[in-house]
Amino acid sequence: MESKRKVLIIEDEQDISRILRDYLIKNNYEAAIANNGQDGLHIMDMLQPDYIILDIMLPDLDGIEVCREIRRRNHIPILILSARGSDTDKVLGLGFGADDYMTKPFSLSELLARINAHFRRYDRLTTERVSTDLLRLSNLVIDKKGYKVTLDDQEVSLSAKEFELLYYLASNKNQVFSKSQLLDAIWGYAAYGDENTVTVYIRRLREKIEADPSEPRLLKTVWGVGYKFNHE
Repeated sequence: MESKRKVLIIEDEQDISRILRDYLIKNNYEAAIANNGQDGLHIMDMLQPDYIILDIMLPDLDGIEVCREIRRRNHIPILILSARGSDTDKVLGLGFGADDYMTKPFSLSELLARINAHFRRYDRLTTERVSTDLLRLSNLVIDKKGYKVTLDDQEVSLSAKEFELLYYLASNKNQVFSKSQLLDAIWGYAAYGDENTVTVYIRRLREKIEADPSEPRLLKTVWGVGYKFNHE
């Protein structure tokens, strides 16, 4: 029997955390709750969850600090929950390593759709047969099996979604994709998603792999259309 995927909910509002837990269990996930950041980090280490739902406003550690600490330890995908919906908060949350973002109040069905979409995309990426699992693009090497990227023989630290976006673009080099197409391909939910998420991730990748992020050589913007991985 296939084991269920585990979701850790780090949320101090007990009504919300219990509703989330019960809804996820009903939909064939295992779910655990932590009501503050310190407990969340402790339970994460013990449980080794497959996905984390993280509230920004926590009573001890700020959710952004928790997000940064989770990302320092591993690449578990993180969905941020926040009552603040400004673009500044969104960019801040994603900038510290979150993979997705939702504002309160939120739809349980939409949240579930996002989690399901992540795992569908993850399963497809890890099981589909491609011509090569190792992309060598000048001084950049992308190892699909190892989820590893090296630049000039130095490993580049990427989150799971950063890796998936880079791999997708690089494996379709010189092909232009719209933000909507990339959102659907990497996050799996074009209908629900915010295209600004793609912009944030492209910017983060440029900061990590481009010699001059303001004048990108690899991750090119095609104005009015989208993005492409440029390679001769």
